[in-house]
Amino acid sequence: MAELTRLLARIRSELGDFGTSFRDVLSGTGELTDYDLSTVNVTLSRVSVLNGGTLTDLTAGTDYRVDGREGRVTLLGSRAPLPLGQVLIVEGAAAGMFTDEELTQHLRDAELQHCHNRHVTVRYRSKNGFIRYADEPLTLENLPDVEELPVILLTVINALWAVATDASSDVNISTGEGTHVDRGQRYTQVLHQISVLTDRYEELCRQLNIGLFRIEMATLRRVSRTTGRYVPIYVDREFDDHAYPERVLPQIDKHDVDPSGIPNPTYSGWAA
Repeated sequence: MAELTRLLARIRSELGDFGTSFRDVLSGTGELTDYDLSTVNVTLSRVSVLNGGTLTDLTAGTDYRVDGREGRVTLLGSRAPLPLGQVLIVEGAAAGMFTDEELTQHLRDAELQHCHNRHVTVRYRSKNGFIRYADEPLTLENLPDVEELPVILLTVINALWAVATDASSDVNISTGEGTHVDRGQRYTQVLHQISVLTDRYEELCRQLNIGLFRIEMATLRRVSRTTGRYVPIYVDREFDDHAYPERVLPQIDKHDVDPSGIPNPTYSGWAA
């Protein structure tokens, strides 16, 4: 099982987006309930109030709430506002471009894309002593170690697309004095990095036959001459697998399907 904390650390390493710790000491005024922190994209580890030499830890959701994206702490209930003379101490970590929640979402998207339509076959013995085979969906829980790097690369690619979308609205600046600021260069560089990482991900997928660029095998279907319908086929089984046969359903893309819902006639001369 891949640990989420370790995966996020590797993703930040590939992005060059290392978090830094911070500690803000804020004084109470008797009026303020909102306090802006010294940084943004924060994840708090401890929030406490110092009153006359006594340090009291606050509870998230009850005593305060935090806007991690904007880097703002709002005191709640009996803690708001912070009385004059008391000190609010906020400790945590600040990310560079992405919060842990945003990277976790990009990782989830990469997991769904990389593991789409893939299963892990598990061989076991039933309570009756027969050998059985079960297909479990491939997730981060049972992902092979060799596929951890491709998933991380795909996560970084998804994250950089978010950066590229933000950079696409930057406009070059030119002044009459001859000053020129090429703000579009950031967009170009991000797209180039996405292209390089995509080639790297594709190369690993093709070498290991995994992920979005793996080679998939299909079975040709035969149509009965008498009924005009597919002849059923079944999932291949091992010689010692005594489970019931499992049908393989055809993958048919239904484009331009009649939306009326009226059944078609089965025999000539008859209609519903």
